[in-house]
Amino acid sequence: MATAIERAIKQREHLLVQAGTGTGKSLAYLTPALLVDGPVVVSTATLALQNQLVEHDLPRLAEAVEPVLGRRPTFAVLKGRHHYLCVAKLEHADEEEPTDTLFDDAPPRATQWLGEAGRLGKQILRVQEWAEKTKTGDRDELDPGVDDTAWRQVSMPARDCVGAARCPYGAECFAEASRARAREADIVVTNHSLLAVDMLAERNIVPPHKLLIVDEAHELADRVSSAAQAELTPEAVERAAKRARPLIPPATAESLATAADSLTVGLADIPAGRLTTGLPPLLHQALLLIDAATRGALEAIGDIKADDPDPVRKQQAKATLDDVSSTTQRLLEESDFDVAWVEKNDLGNGRRAVVVAPLSVAGTLASNLYDERTVVATSATLTLGGRFDTVARSLGLPGSSTSGTSPAGSSADAVPSAGGSVSAGARAGGPVPAARSGSGLTPDAPPVSGDGWTSLDVGSPFDYPKQGILYVAAHLPRPAASGLPDAAGEELLKLVEALGGRTLGLFSSRRAATQAAELLRARTTLPILLQGEETLPILVRKFKEQKESCLFGVMSLWQGVDVPGDACQLVVIDRLPFPRPDEPLAAARAAAVDATGGSGFASVSVPIAAVRLAQGVGRLIRSTGDKGVVAVLDSRLETARGYGAFLRKSLPPFWYTTRPDVALGALQRLAKQ
Repeated sequence: MATAIERAIKQREHLLVQAGTGTGKSLAYLTPALLVDGPVVVSTATLALQNQLVEHDLPRLAEAVEPVLGRRPTFAVLKGRHHYLCVAKLEHADEEEPTDTLFDDAPPRATQWLGEAGRLGKQILRVQEWAEKTKTGDRDELDPGVDDTAWRQVSMPARDCVGAARCPYGAECFAEASRARAREADIVVTNHSLLAVDMLAERNIVPPHKLLIVDEAHELADRVSSAAQAELTPEAVERAAKRARPLIPPATAESLATAADSLTVGLADIPAGRLTTGLPPLLHQALLLIDAATRGALEAIGDIKADDPDPVRKQQAKATLDDVSSTTQRLLEESDFDVAWVEKNDLGNGRRAVVVAPLSVAGTLASNLYDERTVVATSATLTLGGRFDTVARSLGLPGSSTSGTSPAGSSADAVPSAGGSVSAGARAGGPVPAARSGSGLTPDAPPVSGDGWTSLDVGSPFDYPKQGILYVAAHLPRPAASGLPDAAGEELLKLVEALGGRTLGLFSSRRAATQAAELLRARTTLPILLQGEETLPILVRKFKEQKESCLFGVMSLWQGVDVPGDACQLVVIDRLPFPRPDEPLAAARAAAVDATGGSGFASVSVPIAAVRLAQGVGRLIRSTGDKGVVAVLDSRLETARGYGAFLRKSLPPFWYTTRPDVALGALQRLAKQ
């Protein structure tokens, strides 16, 4: 992997590298990065990996290479502005009215309890004391931390910032200092969300660089979609009116309040879901009123001048209005390249929102990700169905016609094509080195040329056929209704009892997870941990410590749990994780493919399920000593022609069976060991 990255840098060719858990991929990409002239940017999807790089991998690497390079390489973390303490905001934090501290930039709440106000004041006081000591202003260094409500009072989102030149506290700005450190560092570690914002902001946030390494690259397209997504709520319009009120005429403020009320009315009778036939009349009228009101307010405020008495608050008012105005105009445009939908939550505060997001971000990535830099994208999940095509297209890369064998050494037949038919497909990126389980890694094998990019699958240090079994309960009925079917529940019970706990249950819905927990609590004496009953870190800690426990949960467990050893020897997946029909973006993207004569299910839903399934299955084998069983209680993984085989090829090469007695026998042997 390191050799392939070095070659890609020299040839200025983009590289996709699939590297399984335990490969050592962080050191594999950091080492050649130290030979690049100028800063190298590493982007991660999770804070856990970001912290691992900064606190563990980079310090060790810097110490190891210092004798070779003759100097100690430097590194820095770059986060969004809201992660850093804002001195200007801190100076005025205790001047805010109590309602501001609870209502600004947060969902509305009916009542502020006196105890809550007192707790908030104590937290802000603690931040003020910390501000006298901190050198970075990074929220992650504040221990113990403060809650989001308190932090909002002392931090500044990028949209609200007037910039160091205009801010009276610009010379003391922690966010600007972090950018300055990043410009001087050899390695800059950032996150996908900030990278996405940087691309949408014409790349003026992250320091100029020649090499970008995207770790957990399968997450990038979704983060760019999130960054390009916008929403409008009545509360957002009211908040904009509140911030602007001291700066605009009373009549203009009243028009904003009226516009907010009209949006409440416009959203009242619209069911939640995608807007497939354009904007309903009442909603369209509300958006027109909001557009006119925000334009009038922005014109009344005018530009920020050097002699403005309070440029920070003026910028906050303008930024909030700008957000509302741009989102409103985007919705009114009703572009074919956007998807709009209504979200409703009848629980709690009764949230109502109209949301707009891009139909695809592949074009955005193609235009903004690769220009004037070499990109190395890596993940444990880059080949779907044994091919790089799908992930490459989602990252804005052109496909390749180079043929070869699949990673498992079998032909790439029975793989859904982009059009949805089942065909013998050529593997994009060409042949892969024979670096499969048990054969050892082969990083010196040359990657295969594609169209402007190359690909490499370095395999895994794990011997999957010997360490794990993939059991598909093919005898179960095809899942239909939501929740956990009775037959699947009985199968789950047999599997867990055979092992005696030590089970991670990954469920497609909260209802199914709850039903599973209730079933096992009623029929066994095992400790059952259910996501939502305690915080996730506490649940994972208990799962590791209590060897007979079971941990059941939903999507956030499919990626975020790392439990090596015998605490987790059974991973149960209740059904294939296809996107729900009511997921607006996935539904819109599938419909767009259908409209061109293709299969939206094959092109959109199946790849989403493949990535999710691979991430979930990957929870089982985390080290070379791990053993266990992955049990999928969805018979379609075996019986569905076409996509069943595609999904199986997206998974590690476990020993495969559909026989219940084989799975139960293996679990019973593990229990005795």
